[in-house]
Amino acid sequence: MMEWPTTLEEAVAVQLHLRPQVVTRDDFGSIRTVAGVDAGYEADPNAPEGYGIARAAIVVLDFPSLQPRDYAIAKHPTAFPYVPGFLSFRETPAVMLALDQLRVQPDLLICDGQGIAHPRRFGIACHIGLLANLPTIGCAKSLLTGHHGPLPDERGAMVPLMHRGEQIGVALRSRAGTKPLYISAGHRIGLGSAIQYVMACLTKYRLPETTRAADGLASHGRIPQLIQP
Repeated sequence: MMEWPTTLEEAVAVQLHLRPQVVTRDDFGSIRTVAGVDAGYEADPNAPEGYGIARAAIVVLDFPSLQPRDYAIAKHPTAFPYVPGFLSFRETPAVMLALDQLRVQPDLLICDGQGIAHPRRFGIACHIGLLANLPTIGCAKSLLTGHHGPLPDERGAMVPLMHRGEQIGVALRSRAGTKPLYISAGHRIGLGSAIQYVMACLTKYRLPETTRAADGLASHGRIPQLIQP
């Protein structure tokens, strides 16, 4: 297991070092499986306040049917405090352990967090994508950085998400009457394709089925009913 930073200064240095390696153009073949990545937390009575155990869940879905094919759960003690913009250093160690347990490898990961829509253009989707060498998308439920104009209240509406004069993603209305999602490239995928695949994973809910499945497993222990290969 690699060593992970434990201070903000070390974490910023890692982000700035790895950021130039992020690929924000399409670099993938056929997408036959998509996976959702999410993490929950368990208390650790022996850990300092603000720390605990990260419980990462990955659910692999068939694409485009979105039927579950495989899943994995892994736990890892958190070695980093909760600080916005540094989520990766709390959750990625457990995510990488879960990826190693999968029997069906995903062609694309949709992460519950930011891609390049991040102050240093290196959110958790970028970090996981680089370490796993997989195409990844940031699909976040809240805004971390940047700004956008008014967003029409209709499914599929989107407006550019801007930061320092650069488009870093989009605010996407995945369902009328709900708060937007914030979509950005993670690694080995361009923004246009990232939006396309998130939309293809949406059904009648605000969140894509990838995120719903992973959250159900990570936070609520819901085991997906798998289809046969």
